Amino acid sequence: MKKHLSVFLTITSLFLIVVNVDAQKLDKDLVRYCQNLTTAMDEISNERKETLREIGDYLAGELINDNKANLIIICTHNSRRSHIAQIWLQTSATYFGINGINAFSGGLEVTAFNPNAIDALKRAGFAISNVQVSDNPVYTVSDGVNKTISYSKKYSDRQNPSEDFGAVMVCSDADQSCPLVAGASERFSLPYEDPRYYDGTDSQDTKYDETVREIALEMLFLVEYTKKKQIAQIEAARQ
Repeated sequence: MKKHLSVFLTITSLFLIVVNVDAQKLDKDLVRYCQNLTTAMDEISNERKETLREIGDYLAGELINDNKANLIIICTHNSRRSHIAQIWLQTSATYFGINGINAFSGGLEVTAFNPNAIDALKRAGFAISNVQVSDNPVYTVSDGVNKTISYSKKYSDRQNPSEDFGAVMVCSDADQSCPLVAGASERFSLPYEDPRYYDGTDSQDTKYDETVREIALEMLFLVEYTKKKQIAQIEAARQ
């Protein structure tokens, strides 16, 4: 048993330390975007960092125990912030070379993936295509490695896991309206301001870009912390 554990820890530690080949395939604009943000972690408040570390502890524990960790990012309409966070969480995992983190999103209601949020993600470097035109369009979002099928849906949608996942509430309304997320093993509150209040104003694109940047910064912090936590757990288990 000890021999098997030792082999597992050796393989896992090498997996974490060696740069993931997939990270080298990320869109070059997104790599530059990530590189710039990794030097700006001090912008995140201590209070936010504490919450992000709690989520990171959950992710690291799931990855060590099950080799995978599922997070559903939830807001009321699944139209802006939850999509942005899902996409950036998956890209951040690739950027830092962690396999096994699976990001999903959903809402309490079904609306549509907002075009202003899509445009802001495009400006950051994501390739987005409309693959189904309807009142609730379906898009593919690619960072060069991951391809996410994105449309507005409830968090209980069949595309999402129904159990063994962490729920991250990214809007205050959903946080208050949904104190219990069915199937979630952990629940976290990480609200962001809604950029929809700037729709149609001169500040619209600026505010959406700021939202994308803020969420990207925190998802990168979260994943980097998760990776460090994994390595620390592996080193502790060796002793």
